[in-house]
Amino acid sequence: MTSRGAAVRYARALFDTSLAEEHDVAATNTEVSQFASLVSTNPALARVLTNPAIPASRKRSLVETLVSRAGTLQPPVAKLLLLLAERDRLALLPDVATAFENLLMDHLKVVRAELVTAQELSADRVNAIKASLKAATGRDVQLDTRIDPGIIGGAVARIGSTVYDGSITRQLERMKETLTSVTD
Repeated sequence: MTSRGAAVRYARALFDTSLAEEHDVAATNTEVSQFASLVSTNPALARVLTNPAIPASRKRSLVETLVSRAGTLQPPVAKLLLLLAERDRLALLPDVATAFENLLMDHLKVVRAELVTAQELSADRVNAIKASLKAATGRDVQLDTRIDPGIIGGAVARIGSTVYDGSITRQLERMKETLTSVTD
């Protein structure tokens, strides 16, 4: 099994446990993300926790210390961190955090979308596009916007693998394809 597949299984187990034990799933997401961020932003800690030469028992004791100093972590989060340390799988933590966030967003019926425009749009226009995407998907939309002058005008919205391309660049490409196919 790939490490990504294992991370998804750990995230699913944490998510199901958090729901079953009626823990705050959003808080669980925050705690896992913060711990993953702590490890990734501290290179020395990351090297220790992911080094295969260091015994899992030492990693577990280090994680126990970090968990106790963190204060009040929810029990499922603390158990997951200790389990990952015990099994020497702490390298999966960033993928577990990402997979957990995806499960949470799916549970809350929220979808991420990216909107690319040639220039900055007004807040009203962004909200109108967000409403259109919500109508198209049937889910709330978390919209990330960015500017790319290369699309000349219009907008490109991407939700997962679905792309809604209303850019002038794409329209020009279609006209070119039509014109070249007519002349052939």
